[in-house]
Amino acid sequence: MSTLLEKQIKVNRIVTTSIEHARAIEDPARAKIVEILYHQALSADQISTALKKSGFKKALTTVRHHLEILKESGLIEIAKIEESRGAITKYYSTSTKLLDFETPENFDSTYSKIIDNTSVKIEKILKGLAPKTSKTKGKQSQEYSQYLVMEIMNRAMTNVLENSSKK
Repeated sequence: MSTLLEKQIKVNRIVTTSIEHARAIEDPARAKIVEILYHQALSADQISTALKKSGFKKALTTVRHHLEILKESGLIEIAKIEESRGAITKYYSTSTKLLDFETPENFDSTYSKIIDNTSVKIEKILKGLAPKTSKTKGKQSQEYSQYLVMEIMNRAMTNVLENSSKK
């Protein structure tokens, strides 16, 4: 057997998610629902209308099914329940922000200096976090420690970005 192609693949992205979250947003309509609900609590009817405006024509029963899947995965939750004339209306919201963009082909060359400078700063932060996240032993715990550090950095970055957008 001869090798037809072989190349080194450099890790340039770590995505922290669970299998449940990934499965929940694998459907484009569900991903759009999470996007729609970010910073805005809506009822199933309102979500259905917003989906239609985005090109997703889904029946209300389908929207409710999607909401149940997203709720079970922990990506959305009920933010408010109202009663009006004997009917109950649930409003859903999320604390998850999805950024759905394509990285340009020249990303690495365009931003290489910024990536290098930021890497040095993050390395200093990680040295302070490492002792706090490496309590268990073994290969799996090393990956779990990396996961914890990524989650801490992700949430810290989210705090920074969310607070800067409010100013």
